[in-house]
Amino acid sequence: MTKRFYITTPIYYVNGAPHIGHAYSSIAADVMARFKRLDGYDVFFLTGTDEHGQKIEKAANDAGITPQHLADRNSDAFRAMAAAVNLSNTDFIRTTEPRHKAACAAMWQALDAAGAIELGHYEGWYATRDEAFYNEDELTTAPDGTKRSPYGAPVEWVREPSYFFKLSTFQSRLLDLYETNPEFIQPASSRNEVLSFVRSGLRDISISRTSFTWGVPVPNTPGHVMYVWIDALTNYLTALGYPDRTAPNMAFWPADIHLVGKEITRFHAIYWPAMLMAANLPLPKRVFGHGWWVVDGEKMSKSLGNALEIQPLITEFGIDAIRFFLLREIPFGNDGDVSRRAIITRLNTELANGLGNLAQRTLSFIAKNAGAAIPAAGPATEADHALTTIAETLPTRVRTAMDRLAYQEALEEIWKLIRAANAYIDHEQPWALRKTNPTRMAHVLRTLCETLRIAAILLQPFMPETMAKLLDQLAIPPTARNFAALETHLTEATPLPTPTGLFPRFVEPDA
Repeated sequence: MTKRFYITTPIYYVNGAPHIGHAYSSIAADVMARFKRLDGYDVFFLTGTDEHGQKIEKAANDAGITPQHLADRNSDAFRAMAAAVNLSNTDFIRTTEPRHKAACAAMWQALDAAGAIELGHYEGWYATRDEAFYNEDELTTAPDGTKRSPYGAPVEWVREPSYFFKLSTFQSRLLDLYETNPEFIQPASSRNEVLSFVRSGLRDISISRTSFTWGVPVPNTPGHVMYVWIDALTNYLTALGYPDRTAPNMAFWPADIHLVGKEITRFHAIYWPAMLMAANLPLPKRVFGHGWWVVDGEKMSKSLGNALEIQPLITEFGIDAIRFFLLREIPFGNDGDVSRRAIITRLNTELANGLGNLAQRTLSFIAKNAGAAIPAAGPATEADHALTTIAETLPTRVRTAMDRLAYQEALEEIWKLIRAANAYIDHEQPWALRKTNPTRMAHVLRTLCETLRIAAILLQPFMPETMAKLLDQLAIPPTARNFAALETHLTEATPLPTPTGLFPRFVEPDA
């Protein structure tokens, strides 16, 4: 039976250029997608852009261009970001595509047929920046006395004709979902926030707008366009072939993980399952709201003008180093402060001095003193068993951490092995054994090669390009790099290529 896995990023709003926060979501999803592929799953990995709404229309008008021109330009920037951070996505969805408009129309009609939509008028507080409506008790007051959304966006009082989704009728079903499936919303902080919101009482939500035109038209209703979240959330089905429920890729539904920023968890954990319940479609298995990267304690945002671009970091440090840093530095789900100093410290300590040094010491020594080939095994000692036990039990520990999206924990488990291997080589001193006990030297070097092989295979999702180089230097064929191959062993006397460094130590130019 085919094991399938479907993971999505948020679709990124095209009112501005991508920054490191977008890259973070994308890289986290990519690492999980690659991990599952290596573990034998058929994976569908979706990313893309969200291109409708009042905010896009306003930004385009301000720039003197059409909304479609703005969407095309900025969607291309997000597609370029996906390539720059080495995403392995299956599809890239754009909400201005005909296939998506057809899916949105079908979703609307399914909700309408279920009696979940009614016509009325909307009156309340709306934040254009968030594309969200808020209750009075959710608002904050800025220092200048203006009302703001919970995320700091200006709000305005609006009144207009609107269709409503009867969200209030789904309150008990949603609470039952959260109760019977505690892992549906993660981490715990996001779950608690959503539970509190739903328990306080749900109101029907406005799902059409008449004050602007840049959106998916409501079927058979001139003058109304769909509220951007009805449009945006449907993308996860569009990419699989909806509304054709017999489309081959619909076998991937329901999604295993919707990976989102914590500020949009509410839409994915409340609106989306309620919509799917109404449309009689299976619910996603998990919504994970990750934390923010902050600069000087403030969330990065295009609107605030403090967004950190990803490309200069890639140019300076390399994409694999940045992928590693973003998932190593903080527990996934928490907020983290990003700084150049933190990046350099992490890369020098763990990549250059840790893994890079281990690979260089081992492979260079073999090239010079052990025939440039995989050494032969000899009698094992207690020290050998201690290291190989860590290595052989590592895949299980890494899988357990990855199943919880505990990326930092998974990397820490791998680095326990790397630290143990560096201590092992210091203790065993193969350079001394070369003269006193060549048989023992060979076994030590072989043990180190096996350790590097296991670490490199497990690190492929995080640093695909660099780990491919390391596996090349260990002469591991492409067919022996998946997780099933972790159970195999190196073949004695396999020739090894000339080793090259993996992670140069970073030195500040003015140091």
